[in-house]
Amino acid sequence: MNKPIGVFDSGIGGLSVLQELVKLLPEENYLYVADQLHVPYGQRSREEIRYFSKVITQFLLDQGAKIIVVACNTATGAALNWLRDKFPETQFVGMEPAVKPAASKSRTGIIGVLATEGTIKSDRYISLKTRFGMGIEVLEDSCKGLVPLIEGGENDEAIKALLNTVLEPMISKGVDNLVLGCTHYPFIEKHLIELLPDDVDVINPAPAVARQTRNVLANHHQLGKGALSVRFFSTGNQAHLQNQVKILIPDTLEQIQQATFENFPADLFTDVPTDYL
Repeated sequence: MNKPIGVFDSGIGGLSVLQELVKLLPEENYLYVADQLHVPYGQRSREEIRYFSKVITQFLLDQGAKIIVVACNTATGAALNWLRDKFPETQFVGMEPAVKPAASKSRTGIIGVLATEGTIKSDRYISLKTRFGMGIEVLEDSCKGLVPLIEGGENDEAIKALLNTVLEPMISKGVDNLVLGCTHYPFIEKHLIELLPDDVDVINPAPAVARQTRNVLANHHQLGKGALSVRFFSTGNQAHLQNQVKILIPDTLEQIQQATFENFPADLFTDVPTDYL
């Protein structure tokens, strides 16, 4: 029996990563945790995010996960290195805002990054920008309110109105590459393409995360071979998660031989301890 790949996000955004993982690794078992009880992570403290990430990671490992994919830019920035220290025997793959490819492809020397406040302020993102953004103007927006709109399945007009206010200043300054620095944002890519000039490239890092996951598993001789299955867990409303999966990744869901939707054990979350840092 294949040991599963564990994937988690603050909500449904990580489904964009799961979708790419399934495309690249269709013979694996997956565990997906949507922490919809605590979404969005973007404005939470680093300590909170680390605690949620630790609880979810331990749960995935208890379920037999052979690798953990942190399918959340905010959690990656706040907790990835910390998780590696806490779970030294576990292989982790995290998100990386695609500043490097955007900067290298830029013709105007101006790129845009859409990401949560937590990601933009993280040491990981600041380091990326310092290393690869030299000589490049990086325009950033935290897109406040966008993740809750996507999570709630709000109407397209509300999402487009918010995006328009975010994108207009970037377009006026000559942005030519736009980095999606949150895993929720690939699900609104159609709106971005509609609002952006034709010569602006939108960069989704999810395929690169899938490739990195495959590489890590191959290097550790852990690639699976079997029937594709996914167990979906929600810390909030699993019925809502099931509905969103049907809407957002219908082609992926159709591929899955066995899919189950379950409630994440709520009693695993207690008051955030003061001595876990």
